[in-house]
Amino acid sequence: MEALLAERGIVRATLAGIPKRDREDVEAEVFMGAWRAVRRGKYRPDPKDKPRDALRKWLHGIAWRQASKYFESAYVRRFILDPQPLGRLRGVVGPEFHAQLEARDLIRAIERLEPHHREILLAVDAPETLSAYAAQRGMSPYTAASRLRIARAMLALKIRRWRR
Repeated sequence: MEALLAERGIVRATLAGIPKRDREDVEAEVFMGAWRAVRRGKYRPDPKDKPRDALRKWLHGIAWRQASKYFESAYVRRFILDPQPLGRLRGVVGPEFHAQLEARDLIRAIERLEPHHREILLAVDAPETLSAYAAQRGMSPYTAASRLRIARAMLALKIRRWRR
């Protein structure tokens, strides 16, 4: 995950045309999608490329696709400006604002965790079970469950400190 986050500049450059209010959300989608693809074995770089160049090309492709999904979404296509901005409020279109803020806070809190806590939390999203994760690393499933519980507690602590 650190290697992906280190290439944040290429992702931000690719997403430059997206409005600032939505850019962080799309950026988070890029990194979470890239992480899921890596976990599922879908990152297969060309052996002729340098490792960093291959990663940057791959992340640029993911960011480009996410940006095109953003611009093709109904939320963006059907955005109608109200001629009376202080007039009667209309229903909210798209994701709820508070949900977006909570998602951003959660991603920032996960970024601030120690790498081993981040790894076990992200392993929950993997297609394999926690027992298979533990077996791959030579530990008992109970140890993996305990580490997951500790990582969740650390994440909750980070979120509480972040919100204060």
